[in-house]
Amino acid sequence: MKRALIGIGSNLGDRRKHCAEAVERLKQIRGCEFIRCSRWYLTSPVGTQDQNWFVNGVACLDSEISARELLGRLLSIEAGMGRVRTEKWGPRVIDLDLLLYGMDILDESDLKVPHPYMHLRRFVLVPLAEVDPAVIHPVLARTASQILEELKEEGQEVTLLE
Repeated sequence: MKRALIGIGSNLGDRRKHCAEAVERLKQIRGCEFIRCSRWYLTSPVGTQDQNWFVNGVACLDSEISARELLGRLLSIEAGMGRVRTEKWGPRVIDLDLLLYGMDILDESDLKVPHPYMHLRRFVLVPLAEVDPAVIHPVLARTASQILEELKEEGQEVTLLE
């Protein structure tokens, strides 16, 4: 079993509903046991600024399937929920990112673990530190909480949704 941490985000339509639906679909992945999900956060867009704010969270799974197979299931969930990839960092109905897969380090053309930008993004680190504050970034050898403490807040607003 490997601990998999999945970033969840949406900035189109009923964002919170889309994220909650994605969680329900994550719970159905064969070969994975759903552990928990963070609370939801309203976050400013990163990259392409001229778009709606996001709702973001992080889910935690224990996985018996490979990282590649899990990524395939995540992409299938996105497609099943209507995601169409048109613009990098653009608006999306749902986004599921494989952030961490145990202590694995994978650097393939279409699969990079840990997620190459996770340590730079408050919208990932805030819910990640909530769901598993002691999880260690396998490249940086620091916990999510430690990385978050050192990351500047400027330009990356993250607000807990009630």
